[in-house]
Amino acid sequence: MHNTVRYILPVIGILLFALAGCSSAEEEKNKALYKQISQEEAKEMMARDDGHVVVDVRRQDEYDAGHIPGAVLIPNESIGSDAPEALPDHDQVILIYCRSGNRSKQASEKLAAMGYKNIYEFGGINDWTGEIVTESAQKNEPETQLKDEEKQAVTLKIGDTEVPVTWEDNDSAAALKELAKKEPVIIQMSMYGGFEQVGPIGQSIVRDDKQTTTEAGDIVLYSGDQIVVFYGSNSWSYTRLGHIDLSQEEMENLLGNGDVVLTLQMEN
Repeated sequence: MHNTVRYILPVIGILLFALAGCSSAEEEKNKALYKQISQEEAKEMMARDDGHVVVDVRRQDEYDAGHIPGAVLIPNESIGSDAPEALPDHDQVILIYCRSGNRSKQASEKLAAMGYKNIYEFGGINDWTGEIVTESAQKNEPETQLKDEEKQAVTLKIGDTEVPVTWEDNDSAAALKELAKKEPVIIQMSMYGGFEQVGPIGQSIVRDDKQTTTEAGDIVLYSGDQIVVFYGSNSWSYTRLGHIDLSQEEMENLLGNGDVVLTLQMEN
């Protein structure tokens, strides 16, 4: 019996190692099939008349709020195993971006696995210094200015650090702002899972939970009465509240070193 176990354990170990190696090799293979370039290189490529396409893989609301001129919207969440209708040519030069560079890498890997041969990933629009067009601004500039003012009416602090936030235009974010209008909302947060901090609001507010893949900086409502702020990524059923416009490294520095206190209050 002991001899049998002695021989079986090494075999199991070899099998597990082989499986892990296959998975890692597949990821490296997909990554090798697309190129990561700087945003300056992306600008140069956009200036060429070579039939290229610029792809924005964020959500519709993010795209509407501001995107690179001429970019085609193909949300990362919508890319499955079938080739997107907007990308019929597998040999076309495809330039891909998102908000911070996380979803663009995921989308590039998925498209590379489908056989697209000329994929260039250039990070997030947060770092873009070129032109950005806003759908709503083109339709109704005064209304957009008013909405922008409303979005900035509530400030958010992590500890003593005030952070830039783009709030969602939904009932849940509006309800949170109403609470902050009455008095500052102070939330004791706790680290969880190595990628988020979560804390109780103190009461329930309206929610519209949907399966969501988050990224660093996202602010969401969980179970109607808790706020979650991410410095990593997770997939669960949440209601989006907003996004802190900082890099993943900055979010890790703010949230990854111990429990923090969030303060939401009206601007003075």
